[in-house]
Order: sequence, then structure tokens, then C-alpha cells
Amino acid sequence: MAYEPYADTSYYNSEYHGAVIPADDLGKALKQASRHIDALTYNRIVGRGIFRLTEFQQDIIKECCSELADFEYENADYIETVLKNYGINGVSLSLEEGWNLKIQNGVAIKADIYHKLCQTGLCRSSLGVR
Repeated sequence: MAYEPYADTSYYNSEYHGAVIPADDLGKALKQASRHIDALTYNRIVGRGIFRLTEFQQDIIKECCSELADFEYENADYIETVLKNYGINGVSLSLEEGWNLKIQNGVAIKADIYHKLCQTGLCRSSLGVR
């Protein structure tokens, strides 16, 4: 069975009302965001299956998937760089955790998206993987 992203293009366009990612890149972006959500939730969604989660959890996961896809698409150049920080002519850029960015399990994510995903109860490492 092929891996299906947690939010599909129909959800992204119709319910989330996304407009950031072009149609040609949307499927790939949603799949990548879903894989990153798997990392953030310690593969608990894959282990259980999304349809075995509550409706509340499913809604949060779909919304976070769409938001994370937008964030990753808009910031791909910064996220994909191998440098942690750099400066040019007195202007510097740094990709580090801050009040609005979290780096968790190797995934750069906006803090508000991560905290919303945590509402599902699937992000705590101390829960163990089932």
C-alpha cells in the first residue's frame, strides 16, 4: 500500500483554503509534511492508522500537515541549507530555535504548528511507541 499524506490536495484546497503551493508541487509538499509529522509523533499515526484516531486528532493532523507544507514550501531555501547561520556584509541569518521556530527530531517547524500538533497527545517521547 502506497503512503498517503495526512492531508490530500482536496482538503488543502477546499477546507484549509491553501493558496501558497502550486498544484504541480502540492502532492509532494503534503507527503513531505506528513513524513515530518510522522517524525514529530514518533510514527504513532503510522502505527495505529489515522482512521483509528479520534476525529479531533484527525482534524488537527490534517490542519498541521497543510500548515507545515506551506511553511516548508515558503522557507525551503532556509530549511534545506546545510549552514546553521551565515553573514554577508553585516547582515546575518540564523536557523535556530527561537520563540517562533522549533527544531524537533530534525524537523524545523513553526512553534505554533508544533504546539497545535501536541494537542493530539502523540508528540511526547515518554509515551513509548505502540
